[in-house]
Amino acid sequence: MKKFMKKFILFVLILLLLGVYYYFTLPAINIHSQGFWVVLIVFILSLTMIYALVKARKQSAGNIVQIRPFEQAFKDMKAVKIGFGISVLLLLIFCIGSVLSSPIVNAGKYQKLMQVVESDFIEDIKQTNYNSIPLLDKDSAELLGNRKMGSMVDMVSQFEVGSDYTQINYQDTPVRVTPLVYASEIKWFTNQKEGIPAYIRIDMATQNTECVKLEQTIKYSKAEYFNRNIYRHLRFNYPTYIFDDQIFFEIDDEGTPYWVCPVKKFNIGLFGGQTVGNVVLCNAVTGECTDYPVEDVPNWIDKVYSAELLTQLYNYYGIYKHGFFNSVLGQKDCLKATNGYNYIAMDDDVWVYTGVTSVSGDQSNVGFVLMNQRTMETKYYKVEGAIEDSAMSSAEGQVQNLGYRATFPLLLNISDEPTYFMALKDGAGLVKKYAMVNVQKYQWVAIGDTVGECEKAYVQLLATNGISNKGDNSLYEEITGTIDVISQVVIEGNTHYYITLKNSEAIFDINVSDANLIDIIRYKAGDLIKLSYTASEQGLNVVSKLE
Repeated sequence: MKKFMKKFILFVLILLLLGVYYYFTLPAINIHSQGFWVVLIVFILSLTMIYALVKARKQSAGNIVQIRPFEQAFKDMKAVKIGFGISVLLLLIFCIGSVLSSPIVNAGKYQKLMQVVESDFIEDIKQTNYNSIPLLDKDSAELLGNRKMGSMVDMVSQFEVGSDYTQINYQDTPVRVTPLVYASEIKWFTNQKEGIPAYIRIDMATQNTECVKLEQTIKYSKAEYFNRNIYRHLRFNYPTYIFDDQIFFEIDDEGTPYWVCPVKKFNIGLFGGQTVGNVVLCNAVTGECTDYPVEDVPNWIDKVYSAELLTQLYNYYGIYKHGFFNSVLGQKDCLKATNGYNYIAMDDDVWVYTGVTSVSGDQSNVGFVLMNQRTMETKYYKVEGAIEDSAMSSAEGQVQNLGYRATFPLLLNISDEPTYFMALKDGAGLVKKYAMVNVQKYQWVAIGDTVGECEKAYVQLLATNGISNKGDNSLYEEITGTIDVISQVVIEGNTHYYITLKNSEAIFDINVSDANLIDIIRYKAGDLIKLSYTASEQGLNVVSKLE
């Protein structure tokens, strides 16, 4: 009976230790989880070692405990041999499974994980609506969020702003959202019963920042420590699911907070070819969870595939076109994403933008891709030009006396010209100016204090270099009138005509270097003329077309 109780207590202690380990490390009980195999091997080895040590004890007649050498115990005990044999077998399966899941033997399967469709830039990327593009990056959003939190005197002593800052498309507007978190362990202890009372919402186009207070507080979050911790809550509800490393904080169209939790799907062998198979949607207030196949997620959800996963999948597509060894040796036709990405709202979804360049590391792009974060739909656009780093350096060179730094750009359609758009920030991280850089001629740079000024300067720059508007005429205004005054000036070596019209106080700038405007030399005061132009707040309107 005494021996039985000792064995029972030992068994209970092992189960208790295993339970504590599971509670805090939360491994998925799934053969596709590498962590599961590690835990299983370590657990069997530990049991085998404990069993061997216990059996190796031999009590003499004098009640003195003697320990036989462990090597001898191993030779004498069949159970120990079996335990070690199982551990070695599991380790062998793990190693073989890892190799068979790798691109070395499955390059073709990796290359087909993402379907890429080549599309037309002018047709797909319409003339820009600045209400649908983010003018700020995550770092700038964090500054705005912290500044807003500092003004909330009723909460700032107890809560801080979380680091999520998920970019979503909320009511056709690009916004970043992030929950508040407890300021410390003590603040968690004193506030966790009531929960987290608000989240931050930042309009990335207007920089308007709101602290949205909730009628029902957030009870399930990353800031909780025990059962209400979102990762633990998910594991206890879905013990076999392998959740992605990133889960996303989002809000629905009514502003209700949710956690969007992608579930990994392994398409190649045991551990290879990761995509997303399911999405668990968890209400951050009630903890209620709903499981969706990835193709059936609600349309208001914007982030299912992380930008990092999409970029990795595109790299598989671009690098393994001719197999694994070609990607290492010859590298024929091998393409990869550039070293950054940005987001753009389009068709009520959030798309990841990144350039595409060769693996040789040259300073040019062969095109770019847009990747849908909800559906994984990927479009490739063949637009050759400078890589984003070169465009950023070119923009920074225009304001080098101010020391501003450029954010990673977006690719926009300005007058049917592929154009990099970026913000310029000072040393404190505040946006001071905006820049537009032509993709194919990255020395063409326009700077403005506002987006409108930047665009007008860029359109004027295009006209100066002989590129007139070929796209959406809504950016341009028209006027017909009789020439009152016409005057010729030379600016930076180029001849310009300044004219005014009767019954108008506006001044119009016509650059003769634009072949479409050369006929201005035939006009004189008193002639009737029709102008298409870009209006300017400074009163000097740039003409793009005349009749």
